[in-house]
Amino acid sequence: MKIFELAMLLCFGASWPMSIYRSYTSRTTGGKSIFFLWLVLIGYFSGIVYKTSTGFDYVSYFYIANSLMVMADIALYYHNRELDRKKAIG
Repeated sequence: MKIFELAMLLCFGASWPMSIYRSYTSRTTGGKSIFFLWLVLIGYFSGIVYKTSTGFDYVSYFYIANSLMVMADIALYYHNRELDRKKAIG
């Protein structure tokens, strides 16, 4: 049933803004797993592929929104990794 799929996406989607905010304000990769972030993104992309192959519906937009938030967190991870390297050098 779509309502449970939507509930799952809303619950996960509610956590991504907090994760992005933490990544942005901490300016470090400490406590982050890039492997986990990539796995989650692959999962969301898999959901998008499934949705587009079986009939794009309103739930598909939540997969896309969550994917965009994970991509933002991944970008911040790589940015923060560079900041970590610069701190370690000098």
